Amino acid sequence: MKELLNAVKITEKVYWVGAVDWEIKNFHGYSTERGTTYNAYLVIDKKITLIDTVKAPFRDELLARISSVIDPEKIDYIVSNHAEMDHSGCLPEMIKIVKPEKVFASPMGEKNLKAHFGNDLQLEIVKTGDSICLGDNTLSFVETRMIHWPDSMFTYLSGEKILFSQDGFGMHMAGLERFADEYPDYVIEWEGAKYYANILMLYAPKILSVIESLPGFNFDIKIIAPDHGPCWRKNPGWIIEQYRKWSAQKPEKRAIIVYDTMWESTATMAKAIADGISSTGVEVELISLKARDRSYVATMALKSGALVIGSSTLNNQLLPPIADILTYLKGLRPLNKIGFAFGSYGWSGESIKQINEYLTATDVELTCGGVKSKYVPDQAALHECFNAGAALGNRLIEKIEAGNKPAEK
Repeated sequence: MKELLNAVKITEKVYWVGAVDWEIKNFHGYSTERGTTYNAYLVIDKKITLIDTVKAPFRDELLARISSVIDPEKIDYIVSNHAEMDHSGCLPEMIKIVKPEKVFASPMGEKNLKAHFGNDLQLEIVKTGDSICLGDNTLSFVETRMIHWPDSMFTYLSGEKILFSQDGFGMHMAGLERFADEYPDYVIEWEGAKYYANILMLYAPKILSVIESLPGFNFDIKIIAPDHGPCWRKNPGWIIEQYRKWSAQKPEKRAIIVYDTMWESTATMAKAIADGISSTGVEVELISLKARDRSYVATMALKSGALVIGSSTLNNQLLPPIADILTYLKGLRPLNKIGFAFGSYGWSGESIKQINEYLTATDVELTCGGVKSKYVPDQAALHECFNAGAALGNRLIEKIEAGNKPAEK
């Protein structure tokens, strides 16, 4: 077993010196049941460089890992790729301890770091295309604004051929193994998709643009080193292609039915809708918000072409868990979805209209005006649910086939 506070060698000249947070279970409303890491990297060259720092309470862990390689006061440069507090929280303290010659940040990084820590912070601005020589290696910088903060930046280390990608290509997952290939594939795929869906999905167009621009910088990327989760050393192109696919969000032959229910009537409707969707050959998953959280729903929304939402009506409103998930999804802006609303009611039945308003605001194509049933759904209501599900399944297949047709010459 690895010693907890030792640095981990990434290459001959680069060490992981970050921190492992085993206890965090919620990150801005995103469930992190596997915990997370705050990654920082130490580059050993003529100019010794620290890439990013860690969340403030983990400063001593960062210092201990650095000290297992060198005296922290030997660090010449610090690079801040991202000003968010889980990566910059202990930056002012590290500057006082290390007393580096220079601290580098993007133009927006300077603004954000000074907004956090005050205008006395001395920073040197680097922009896209700028580079600094460390000795045997050179650091090159690419601003990646709004992936996922305005200050976000990638840093590429020549020689070692490492792309330090801040929050891009990462995942929330604690562990003592530092490389993605040391974990089961299904865990890596799920946690990578979950991270993208819950943190980055609303920036999909910008992410596509950055991916398309990377070849223009002629970076020979052998390792991707993100700020959360493990590094990518075996086939790093795999995670880049996953980001390309997730950003395109082409409709997949899968539907999710997300619902909450008071006396099981809405749940009964959900099952009938699922049968209708399944009858068309479309894969379907029922997601009760009594059993799953918003992070799971967002991840499955990324992987699905259809989003069906159901709620009973309570006090003329949606059930609170449904209002929560709709607000969350509206912020994440999933693309290219179809769907509709459904639910049972006793007196007034406002839930259908309210769900439709959310779906429309999220640019979900409505395949029907909604299905509702007073109190307990009878056979006629369940047939209506089945038919609405079948119509949605057929519409999803139609969209997928249209998207797969070769372009006309």
